[in-house]
Formats: sequence, structure tokens, C-alpha cells
Amino acid sequence: MTETPPKKGSLFVIFLTVFIDLLGFGMVLPLLPIYANQFTVDEAGWQLGLLMASFSAMQFVFAPLWGRLSDHIGRRPVIIIGLIGSVVFYTMFGVATVMKSLGLLFVSRVGAGIAGATVPTAQAYIADVTSVQNRSRGMAMIGMAFGLGFTFGPLLGFLAVPDRNSQPGPWPGYAAAILSAIAVLLAIFRLPESRNVEARAESRHSVAFRSFLQAMAIPSVCMLLFSIFVCMFSFAEFETTLSLLIKGEKEASTVGFHFSWGQVCLTYAFIGFTLALIQGGVVRRMATKASEGALAGAGALVQIVGFGTMVVAISQTSVFWLFVSLAIVVAGFSFMQPNLHALVSRRSDPARQGMVLGVAQSVNSLARILGSGMGIPMLKYQIAMPYWAAAVLMAIGAGLIGLAVRSGRDYRAA
Repeated sequence: MTETPPKKGSLFVIFLTVFIDLLGFGMVLPLLPIYANQFTVDEAGWQLGLLMASFSAMQFVFAPLWGRLSDHIGRRPVIIIGLIGSVVFYTMFGVATVMKSLGLLFVSRVGAGIAGATVPTAQAYIADVTSVQNRSRGMAMIGMAFGLGFTFGPLLGFLAVPDRNSQPGPWPGYAAAILSAIAVLLAIFRLPESRNVEARAESRHSVAFRSFLQAMAIPSVCMLLFSIFVCMFSFAEFETTLSLLIKGEKEASTVGFHFSWGQVCLTYAFIGFTLALIQGGVVRRMATKASEGALAGAGALVQIVGFGTMVVAISQTSVFWLFVSLAIVVAGFSFMQPNLHALVSRRSDPARQGMVLGVAQSVNSLARILGSGMGIPMLKYQIAMPYWAAAVLMAIGAGLIGLAVRSGRDYRAA
């Protein structure tokens, strides 16, 4: 099979497409659990946990389907379909905030999860147009797009807040829809296809389930997917509880931080800036000097330190230590996540990159489902519990990464 690389600049276009779409996601995510917390009485936190998990549940189901479809019909149409879905469901999110409807919030998040499950397709696009040696650098570019989206998205959300403590209303949702519409136009007019007709014809004759079993039969791929699950489970307990931890209106007796709406958005902007800075300025440089396994393992260890520092910040109600812990956790994640996915890509059949990376995204999503569903109830039961649990799980994940790295090699055609 021969691949004809798309024209020069396609990596930059896929970067811009993901970045603009993530701007909308970055606007909505910090505010979602706080909106929902105001729309319902949920002392145990199970409804909020299910709301946060619903997005990942749809990604779990649809990521491998989108990935396999992109192997058949090409990456470009799948990315465009996902972006159009984002326009529809971000608009619905804005309507739900006007109506103060938890049910409509659920529908909007389920739809956004289906649309957002095309991220592995963007990763497969990167895999199509990069060499094996540059794979981790390419995956870090997607991570940098995430980071910049999470930097400027919350900043746009901050601008949507009329004053220091006012509620932002529906405009974060509407603005996210407008940004996704811009990404649709960019993808339609500027994004070339990365897979040629020959490659797509070859993938049509594959059997997805058999390919999945063949991938899982390779010990390194199986162990990598298990490592991704444990590490993402740990991180999900952190990311889904952060907004409630720092906002805390109904749970004033259990939450030590009382940030305004604007401060919540600025906190997420800080997280996104840190993510973009490290993935764009450090991880991409380190990718040529150290192996993916070493970088992923180091990231897991750094995150353990970050979760421990988060517990210290909570016990002392210290904003300073809170931001130190956020920087450490995000730095660890910046090293761990793109390198794990780069390893999965390197050890997978190039003809099935979309399907295999879709399976990896499903594993990611399953971990987020469980982490989201359990993190918020743990926070409401005992404020530091999610971060203690995250530290323990990440320690297990670090061990699994070490085993996965030593248990296999790059894919070689028979």
C-alpha cells in the first residue's frame, strides 16, 4: 500500500480545525457542572456524575465507529460530520441554560459526545501524514491544540460573564456553536484528505472485530490500552470535580474555595495555557531526545506528585498551592497522554490507524465514564477523596506503562 501525502500545510489546518472546535469545548466544560448544580437538588452527586459521564459514554460507543468509518471513506468527511454535530449540540446547550433544564443538558452532552468522538480521526490523520519517528511530535500537536483551546475557550467564557459574580447565561453555548461553525468551513475548504483511494479500498475488506482481536493479541497494544484506562480513570476524577471544588455554592460546608464564575473560567484558562505551553514547547522538543515510553512514565510520576499537592492545597485552603498542584498535574498529563497514543499508533497496522486509535479513545472514554461517575460523589462525601484515589490509581498506571513499554515493538508488516 502506498500513501500520497496531502499538500504542505495540512498538519497546520488539522491543528486549526481541532483548536477552533476545542475553543467551544473549553468554554462549556468549566461551567457545565456548576450550571447543572443550580438546576437540580443532588446532594449525593450522582446526577451530576452521570451528566459528566454521558459525554464520555457516547465517545466510548462512537469513537471506534467513527474511526473505522474514516478508514473506509476517509478522515475529512468524518471530521466535517463531527464538527456539524458540535454546532447543533452546543446551540442546544445554550437553550438548556435558558430553560434551566437538566434534561436538555443531558441531551446536549450526549449529542456533543457523539460529535466529539471524531478526535481519534484527527489523530489518525496525524498518523497518516507523519513518519513513525515523528509520530509523538504529531500527537503533541493535537495536544497543543487542546491546550490552546482550553486556554482561550475559558477566556471567552470569562468575557461572557457580565460582571464578577453574574451568571454567564446561554452565550457560552451559542459562542461555542459559532466557533464550531467556523471550524466546519475551515475543514470543508482547507482540509485535504489524508488517505488515498487505494488505502481506503484496502480497509474496506477488513473485519473490524477481527482487527481488534488481532491488535489485542499483541501484548504491547493490550497493555498500552490497559495503561491508558487506568491513567485516564485517575485524571477523570480530577478534571470532573475541579469546577465544583473551586466554585462551591451549595456545598459551602464541604468546599474550601469560593471562586466567582469569572475566576472559574480564568482557572481553566491557566490549565489550558500550561497544557499548550508544555506540549507545544517542551514535549515536542523532548520527543526527539527521549522515547515515548520514558516520557509517558515520567508524566505519570509527575501527576502523582500533583495529586498529592492538591490534597495539601485543600487541607490548607491555599489558592497558591492549588495553582501549583494544577500546574504539576497538567504538566504530567502533557507528557503522558500524547506519548501513550503515539505508542499505540506505532504498534498498530497503518491501514487500520483509525479503528485502533478509535479503540484507544473508547478506552479513554470508558475510564472517563467511571471517573466522572465516581469522582463527584466522592467529592461530596469527602472533599479530598477523589485526589487521594487519583494518586493511587496513577501509581498503578505508572507501573503498567513500564510493563507495556518493555512488552513489545513497533508494528512490522508480515
